[in-house]
Amino acid sequence: MASAKELEELRELIRYHDRKYYLDATPEISDLEYDQLMQQLKAIEAEHPDWVTADSPTQRIGDEVGSDLQQVEHRVPMLSIENTYSLDELRQYLKRTEKSLEGQSVEWVLELKIDGVAATLIYEDGILARALTRGNGRVGEDITHTVRTIGDVPLKLFGSPPALLEVRGEAYMTSQDLATLNLRRVNAGQTPFANPRNVTAGTLRLQNPKIAAERKLRLFCHGVGYCEGLKAKTHREFLDELRGYGLPATPHVHYFASATEVIGKIDAIQEQLHELPFEVDGLVLKVDAFSQRDELGSTSKAPRWVVAYKIEKYEAVTQLNEIRTQVGKTGTVTPVAELEPVELAGTTVARASLHNAEEIERKDIREGDWVVVEKAGKIIPRVVRVELHRRKDGSKPYQFPVQCPECDSELQKDEGGVYIRCLDPRCPEKLRQKLRYFASREAMDIDGLGEKIVDQLVAAKLVDGAAALYRLGKEDLASLDGFGTRKIAKLLSAIEDSKSRGLARVLAAVSIRHVGTTSARLLAEHFKSIAALKEASVEEIAEVDEIGEIIAQSVYDYLRSAEGAETLAALEAVGVSLEHPQSDSPTQSLVLAGKNIVVTGSLTKYTRDQIKELIMSAGGKSASSVSSKTDYLVAGEKAGSKLDKANQLGVSVLTEDQFEALLAEGAT
Repeated sequence: MASAKELEELRELIRYHDRKYYLDATPEISDLEYDQLMQQLKAIEAEHPDWVTADSPTQRIGDEVGSDLQQVEHRVPMLSIENTYSLDELRQYLKRTEKSLEGQSVEWVLELKIDGVAATLIYEDGILARALTRGNGRVGEDITHTVRTIGDVPLKLFGSPPALLEVRGEAYMTSQDLATLNLRRVNAGQTPFANPRNVTAGTLRLQNPKIAAERKLRLFCHGVGYCEGLKAKTHREFLDELRGYGLPATPHVHYFASATEVIGKIDAIQEQLHELPFEVDGLVLKVDAFSQRDELGSTSKAPRWVVAYKIEKYEAVTQLNEIRTQVGKTGTVTPVAELEPVELAGTTVARASLHNAEEIERKDIREGDWVVVEKAGKIIPRVVRVELHRRKDGSKPYQFPVQCPECDSELQKDEGGVYIRCLDPRCPEKLRQKLRYFASREAMDIDGLGEKIVDQLVAAKLVDGAAALYRLGKEDLASLDGFGTRKIAKLLSAIEDSKSRGLARVLAAVSIRHVGTTSARLLAEHFKSIAALKEASVEEIAEVDEIGEIIAQSVYDYLRSAEGAETLAALEAVGVSLEHPQSDSPTQSLVLAGKNIVVTGSLTKYTRDQIKELIMSAGGKSASSVSSKTDYLVAGEKAGSKLDKANQLGVSVLTEDQFEALLAEGAT
């Protein structure tokens, strides 16, 4: 016969394992052992029903509630968040906010905007007393019965929490759990759910908590409501305090000392979103200090101390016909999904990135699967999840190759990382990829040195790196098929002309990780020469506007690596300029100064990076979405929804030719 003390010790043990599983993601016992503890607890409580308490782990699933959910007024309104859809709008918000706090140092918090359903949890004396939906912001619905089924949500807090603690968060479902749920539903003759957010919203409002428990919702806490006795003075301290109570604080949080640091980090964070097991539809920026939040206050609709940088998302379902691997310029072997062509955001998508072997395994992606493909913002299409209920019998897991698909050398996984690489310096595909990018319009812009000619040069062993291009002679090119006197002269002239492109082009061309045309230009304009850049510390590089720590560390490491030092020395030896030119081309006037330009559709004369560079060099700002603040929309073929919105707002629409004419006007 168990005593009341032994019963409470068993409950505390189960709560401990709940915390290790849901909060720390480091379970110490198997599911079977956990189930045995729960069965033991249920047996004791069955013998002593008067010992059952509301915070017992056995009470997560209660009885079915009535047909109408109770309406409850929020003590502190759950206001909406102001949205931005472009980096330019985000810059303006950050600048405006810091100006409002003029004379103060403003630190920022960046969090993921999880695509789920807002909820608020109210704890009284450490016990979960009530959970509510956002509702209309002032009145929400009581969903305590379904929130109690969420494993992340502790029914009793650890430590010494405030007497009254209200935390706001986001309930969500992982992509894999949705795929599994849909498989069960189809097998039971039911209709599959369309997306995680919809099923989460419906599940929270279910009358039957037993069904809610089967759907395995999750929850992250990210905000504070009405509290009495909260210790934290900043958001960073608040999240740490929540973790101490056993609450699941929102993950992947970044902290910045200034708005400039924030902007420099955005692209890198977006590139990592594919690694997450849940869907994200934006990033949230918050002022860290609670005192500064109080000073900024709120409008009637939204707080002034927080903003959401939204990412436009488009989804479609199609079949994955084949998984192919390709070798990149750094040796990374990347799997690519060859898809049945499908329309997505106004364009036809036939390929999608699978990123790495771990992602394929985590999402259990197989050839022949029907998959959900997403395009979000500037990120290339990716596979979000597999429609397991449409998988054919006999399907087999994908086996990642162990040898390079190009040179057959053994592949190796990055130490402590997820990428698998070909490390053979003689791999012809690595060399081809490097040279193709080096000669591209985004980089050194060597007219006539296209993919086929690069392939010929590598096959003939006439080049072993970028510098070798500048040592090519007439006799070398004459030995290749299709090269006559005129073509040889034209290509050699183009190669010679590229020597004077300047430092920005070189930094973009030599394939430094995380460095694109924009960051290369910013670095070149700031340091003026490769010598000055080499002398800079990581901190000094990171201080450059919009660069940030990740890019700075990558540049610093490259300049000190054997490959980087050898590449730059070889280019300098053949006469390639590693200085930033004093004067720019005529088109780099300020004809677009203060103008916001959006580019959409398929362009014929420029890549996206090239036209963005032209916009910025002419003083303009390149934005990603159309708003009332947009001055021009440059529209290519299949412009889609952005063109429609521009017409509705009366935004001036330009063709590529008209855009060139506008630049030419400023050059005269």
